[in-house]
Amino acid sequence: MELKGKIIDFLGDSLTEGHGLNDDGNRYDRYIAKTCGLKRANNYGVSGTRIAYQRHPSEKARHDLDFCGRCYDMDPEADIIVVFGGTNDYGHGDAPFGEIGDKERTTFCGAVDYLINKIHELYPSAVLVMVTPGHRFDDGTNPPAEKLSKHGIKGKMLEDYVHAIETIAAEYDVPVLNMLEKLGIDPKNDEDREKFTLDGLHYNDEGHVKVANCIAQFLKSL
Repeated sequence: MELKGKIIDFLGDSLTEGHGLNDDGNRYDRYIAKTCGLKRANNYGVSGTRIAYQRHPSEKARHDLDFCGRCYDMDPEADIIVVFGGTNDYGHGDAPFGEIGDKERTTFCGAVDYLINKIHELYPSAVLVMVTPGHRFDDGTNPPAEKLSKHGIKGKMLEDYVHAIETIAAEYDVPVLNMLEKLGIDPKNDEDREKFTLDGLHYNDEGHVKVANCIAQFLKSL
């Protein structure tokens, strides 16, 4: 797919908002816009947010602005919509994981299904692409300690969230970029954590450039 001259909406969390960057010009959406000649890159990243609905209000109300509720307010002229999320659903969201076939946004699986259908309804001419969470410092735990301490939820592995996104998206012929496999950053590795992240979760400037190149290459391959 040719990217030059295209408008892309990027829907995401703190990884899309660019938490902690030294130079906002290195934020992955802006880097893609600059290097690929986009007409416009619209950033709809909100830190702390999840794809699924939060049952119990968070300490910061902004964190509960889930993707499903925010997808209504994007640029209707977008040629491409990139949804990059799920890490906070795994990390601290209190929605049940659910199962494939759920349709309501109160479970993670249901929210992914809901979001895909709603974006297709609202932006029928746009190409939708799902980007899964990449590795993080605690993705070997089940569930993360933060989630267990807050909600006592017996969670799933990060790979389960990624697999759910891939499986549900495939039902609607939506392409998926699996960042666990393709990004090449694993913060559980000390060298990767130091080189590409701020804290084992959020990417630094060099990490954002790597994310940008990975997403751009995937989009061009479609």
